[in-house]
Amino acid sequence: MDLARFMAITICGIPMLAFFIFFARIVDVSIGTLRIIFLSRGMKYVPPILGFFEVLVWLTVVSQVVRNVTTPILLFAYAGGYATGNFIGILLERRLRLGSVILRIITRKDAARLIELLRESQLGVTKVKAESNGGDVHIIFMVVHRKNLKDILAIVKELHPRALITVEDVREAHNMRPPIQINRIPIGPIH
Repeated sequence: MDLARFMAITICGIPMLAFFIFFARIVDVSIGTLRIIFLSRGMKYVPPILGFFEVLVWLTVVSQVVRNVTTPILLFAYAGGYATGNFIGILLERRLRLGSVILRIITRKDAARLIELLRESQLGVTKVKAESNGGDVHIIFMVVHRKNLKDILAIVKELHPRALITVEDVREAHNMRPPIQINRIPIGPIH
């Protein structure tokens, strides 16, 4: 029996080892989730650094599980840490709000006031007139920083509550303005 295993079992005990495995898996899977997200967004330098730490933590954890493979609580800790790590990785990505998105707004109402408000907020807006099954529509396209998405959606929903809104990730965007602070502009009466 090596020293690390001896200390883990005698000093910390199996419950503490399970606790360590659970939380270490949360860390390594969260790092892995972020690594994949950064990679899918075209970042070159961050994913390899995250991958190094992800594998370092994973090797430490898996070595403890393999040494104690007949201990069911450690297997459950490993699996539970993996599942929780996925969840936390997604929460972290949403919290960081990295990257850009394409925002597409399709509305039957005249979009002039909405476009005016968005442009006053220094946002680039492209409007296209189109035709749907139910008649004429206005399609508004914007490439925006994810950090601004929540505020923009609040303005759109206030002026056009029945608009169809789609949001798609953008891998790369060139010549974009930096993220801005969108002030809540008084909308006024809606006609």
